Amino acid sequence: MDIEIKKLTPDLLKDYLHFFETEAHADNPDEDRCYCVCWCSADHRIKTDFSSPEKRRELAVQYINDGLIQGYLAYHDGKVVGWCNANTKSECLCCTSWLRFMTSVDTTESSPDTKTKSVYCFTIAPDMKRKGIAARLFERVCNDAAADGFDYIESYPNKQFVDEFRAFMGPLELYKRNGFAVCQEVKDKYTDIYVVRKQLKQQNGGL
Repeated sequence: MDIEIKKLTPDLLKDYLHFFETEAHADNPDEDRCYCVCWCSADHRIKTDFSSPEKRRELAVQYINDGLIQGYLAYHDGKVVGWCNANTKSECLCCTSWLRFMTSVDTTESSPDTKTKSVYCFTIAPDMKRKGIAARLFERVCNDAAADGFDYIESYPNKQFVDEFRAFMGPLELYKRNGFAVCQEVKDKYTDIYVVRKQLKQQNGGL
């Protein structure tokens, strides 16, 4: 299948919005257009209004133009069929989803210079699921992170994968197939996840 992966930039904003307004959650009638605004490098300690799709759309426009939402879009026949939210871990510790669900995740790195890329979400169009698109997105995230000097890539899959809507970081098996290891288990009032991590090879051949 011909799939093209593009890094999200402001010039792809219309494609991003259209995907979330048409395809992203078309098979989940309970989903009310998240626009993925809760996983980003914005500081949500400052009161932020997420109360309606219209307000979330406004935030998405602002965040993408400012580079606060980062990730990759998958295209097939010129149409967006998938999205992966991937951002610098240390820059996303004040977004609303991290503050609500992830405060028990270890944020201590081995050294102050360690850079970790976090994968926060996969969303695939309903008619394109199980065609390897998430894997293609994931491969691009890993390759770009290594090229950009990141030391690790990390994600936070649910311990129990029920469906894509409640386990939007993907199943643990996806990460195991790609060389990740469980480095922490988190279970508290709101969260029951694995923290999975993979060391990346830098372009110069070092680790």
